[in-house]
Amino acid sequence: MIQPLRLGQHLIDPLILAPMAGVTDRPFRQICKEQGAGYTVCEMVTSDTSLWKSAKSSFRMNHEGEPSPKSVQIVGYDPQMLAQAARLNMERGADIIDINMGCPAKKVCNRLAGSALMQDEALVARILETVVKAVSIPVTLKTRTGWNRDNKNGLNIAKIAEDCGIQMLAVHGRTRADKYEGQAEYDTISAIKRAVKIPVIANGDIDSPEKALTVLQQTGCDGIMLGRAAHGRPWIFREIRHYLNTSTLLPPMSLEARAAVITGHIFALHDFYGDDLGVRFARKHIAWYGDFLDNSRPFVQQFHKLTSRQAQCDAVKDFFAAQI
Repeated sequence: MIQPLRLGQHLIDPLILAPMAGVTDRPFRQICKEQGAGYTVCEMVTSDTSLWKSAKSSFRMNHEGEPSPKSVQIVGYDPQMLAQAARLNMERGADIIDINMGCPAKKVCNRLAGSALMQDEALVARILETVVKAVSIPVTLKTRTGWNRDNKNGLNIAKIAEDCGIQMLAVHGRTRADKYEGQAEYDTISAIKRAVKIPVIANGDIDSPEKALTVLQQTGCDGIMLGRAAHGRPWIFREIRHYLNTSTLLPPMSLEARAAVITGHIFALHDFYGDDLGVRFARKHIAWYGDFLDNSRPFVQQFHKLTSRQAQCDAVKDFFAAQI
């Protein structure tokens, strides 16, 4: 069983949905919370405030109706720009600021942001100090075990983070060079946890209730963070929570219950993004949901050809009507 953590004035439940660009928008965060996630972090927002007027940024910064604590992740490489982004997000209602030093994507790392920052520990310290001093709300950090396997400095970064006033650290158990290949390094996460006093959250390859318990026991961490395992299966959070609390597995979620979640999600995407973008985002999520639905391949293939909100909503209803 995992215990609540205090970040500033907030108690958070450390069964966490990881921030994922293009995935953890407001509709998906709300779905995951309804399905047992205790805490969610928004998609990363650029620290370049001149780009905030774009449609992409406006959607990523939309937290209307979400309960506190609202955590906003910022990404960049310039300490002052990151500090300004943190201040403005605080003014817009963020309760917690998370700094991205874990993203392995080329377009982020080529700008010396995300996990590329781990190459420069002095810059890491300047960024963390500057952002922590710029806001009156808690600041957390997402990182990796290092830049590559020859430069695993995640433990050094963790100590720097603690010294700079970071209040919680989430560690993805791979280096930037590994991206998502190979197996997560839980021994490295465990060493990081032992080296600092701030809460540490384990991330990477947690894809079942049993794996969640194993990772918690192996690392000694204060919580766990799930990313890709929630694609098409947001109810994994309730499955994990039940297992951690009772040591028993929940029965498989009924098709009727899954149909309600999936249908509600598709409707929410259309409401949030509008007809054009809503159609595109719905295609991505339906492909993931299809991985956990029997006989779904023809349906998914047909769904990707649909170009209107009404056609997609009708297709989802028809698919489940034929299955149930």
